Amino acid sequence: MARYSRVSETVGLITLQNPPVNALSASVRQGIVDTVKTALDDHEVKSVVICGQNGLFCGGADIREFGTTMTGPPLVPMIHAIEAANKPVVAAIEGIALGGGLELALGCHYRVAHSKAKVGLPEVTLGLLPAAGGTQRLPRLTGLPAALDLITTGRHISAVEALKLSIVDSLTDHNTVDAAVKFAKSVAEQSLDARRISTHPCPCPPDLDALFEAAMQKVRQRTRGAIAPVACVQALRAAATLPYARGMEREKELMATLFTSGQAQALQYSFFAQRAVARWSVPSGARWDGSKPRTVRKTAVIGLGTMGRGIAVSLAQAGLSVVAVEAQEKPLMEAKRAISGMLERGARRRGVAAELDRIAYSQTLKAVADVDLVIEAVFEDLDLKKQLFQQLSALCKPGAFLCTNTSTLDIDVLASQSRHPELVVGMHFFAPAHAMKLLEVVYGSRSSPETLATAMNLGKKLGKVSVAVGNCRGFVGNRMLKPYMEQGFFLLEEGATPEFVDSVLEEFGFAMGLFRMSDLSGIDVGWRVRKAEGLVRPTSATRVRNGRRYSPLGDLLYEQGRFGQKTGRGWYRYDGGHEARPDPWLHRFLEEYRVRHGLVVRPVGGQEVLERCLYALINEGFRILEEGIAAGPEDVDVIYVLGYGWPKYRGGPMFYASMVGLTKILERLEHYRQAHPDVPYLEPCGLLRRLVASGSPPVHKWREFIPKTRSYL
Repeated sequence: MARYSRVSETVGLITLQNPPVNALSASVRQGIVDTVKTALDDHEVKSVVICGQNGLFCGGADIREFGTTMTGPPLVPMIHAIEAANKPVVAAIEGIALGGGLELALGCHYRVAHSKAKVGLPEVTLGLLPAAGGTQRLPRLTGLPAALDLITTGRHISAVEALKLSIVDSLTDHNTVDAAVKFAKSVAEQSLDARRISTHPCPCPPDLDALFEAAMQKVRQRTRGAIAPVACVQALRAAATLPYARGMEREKELMATLFTSGQAQALQYSFFAQRAVARWSVPSGARWDGSKPRTVRKTAVIGLGTMGRGIAVSLAQAGLSVVAVEAQEKPLMEAKRAISGMLERGARRRGVAAELDRIAYSQTLKAVADVDLVIEAVFEDLDLKKQLFQQLSALCKPGAFLCTNTSTLDIDVLASQSRHPELVVGMHFFAPAHAMKLLEVVYGSRSSPETLATAMNLGKKLGKVSVAVGNCRGFVGNRMLKPYMEQGFFLLEEGATPEFVDSVLEEFGFAMGLFRMSDLSGIDVGWRVRKAEGLVRPTSATRVRNGRRYSPLGDLLYEQGRFGQKTGRGWYRYDGGHEARPDPWLHRFLEEYRVRHGLVVRPVGGQEVLERCLYALINEGFRILEEGIAAGPEDVDVIYVLGYGWPKYRGGPMFYASMVGLTKILERLEHYRQAHPDVPYLEPCGLLRRLVASGSPPVHKWREFIPKTRSYL
């Protein structure tokens, strides 16, 4: 709804009321229409101010209305009516003006913003475009280059930047509504002819075609198959080349195409999935909202390699005190320089002072004696970590939480080394830890509710999307990654090349195919994981481990000293840079390997690459759900979108399975299981079979079919 009042005798004040962000629901739109009419009909009112309650202007459309029958006044005619008003209408922007909220403000004649406010048109992140005139009005204010940047990325900008781009007319550091009311009174008698943005010409550079060609190339390269950014460029071209009314028609046509697209459904599912995992539950279904997190003020990070440095930066930037420990002096000094550099660069980007004084450095574990929480990020070696947990248990104060950044190791084994296993939990960060949004919080069989709640709350404080997962080898993300990677290796054995497999996966939408990813993370890293599992054998060993098919290709590259980018050679060659180039040596190596093992080469098509790599990964996701390692498909999908480069516009592996069709996934897995009987994980999961037998219910219904496992919490 919207509340109307008269202030300062001659100013009509319209306040949007729809917590938490004053979204433009049907009732709010109706309230705006009614209150604007009241203000315009009131002869005592000379100007109008529109604001939002609780210090927020408007967060945009009510996404909960998407996919339902729309009721209430349409947004576009409402905004046109405001722009056509014969009295000045001023938007008082506090907090945020996003999406439809900014489009509403652009329909007003003036915009006054608080200096700390943020504005933006983020519709592209939901698979849509700004369809209430945003693609037509914004470039008339900012020019095309700025509008292309803002609309195709969906990024939020500060009010200060918005002023520079002419999106807002005035800034204030004081009460925004008071400033807007004062501003409205000052312009009450001025002509509005020049204030209606739709009447402005769109400023166009002389090389218009070149500008749009470059913009289209940029979005296609950056978003790999996403259709919404392309539609945004097309709508902005309409703003530049068509009269306003026809540009609005083109905006409407493009929006109609996007609105029902699978990509929009996937992105909106992902939007809600991230909010669902924030209302976390353990996979047994037991809610732990009543488990209060303990306050954490002083932390420690043990091990200052790449991951430890990023974790220390994250903690410091969140305002926490950090003790950073590295045993050797030279690595400690290198880490200190690197961490200081990251903090300084981050501070410059955010316009704040660097948090250098929040971190104390030490070479001794005794320095962590009085911290509230420790995160160990030492080398991924079980014996080393076990020894460290024994030491920390003896050194740390009673009640200190002991967290491990392990990506694969058993949390319960590490907890068994502590005097208080209930205080042990996994906090699996993703590199670079200060930038990546995902955090897997791994609870063991003896982790207490308070410990889990504290780790989840800390992740939130660090700005992470934290997902609570159960304890198993690889947890959720890395466990699912294993069959995905193995299928890639098998495809090489059967005749594919790394560049073909990667090109298919990148065309699907991954930023990086599995072999380029392997080269980036390090072939030696994968080798150490396989060695810890007892899979690495002498070169002459057969292609079988524990009675199932195994490919030693990665092990053989490791023996050749080809570790990936770090050595300039891996699945590709790098010639002193980061660009992956096909390597004739690798092709000869594969040919000789196939001959040595009597493998018959056959054509491998792109569809087979997708089905074998992705369906194997998806099948493991179903097993994870069935075992209660993840609470629901949303948890799995958030992990893969935020941590593993799964294309956002495909929603995540479990959502993608629902879009492909569970029956098809089941049929193709059965086909590949018959073709490769020595690969047991291709056997379709029982949960998948139950879902198909139940008519393939939508993804949000899957939890009803997941067995309720016992929780030790």
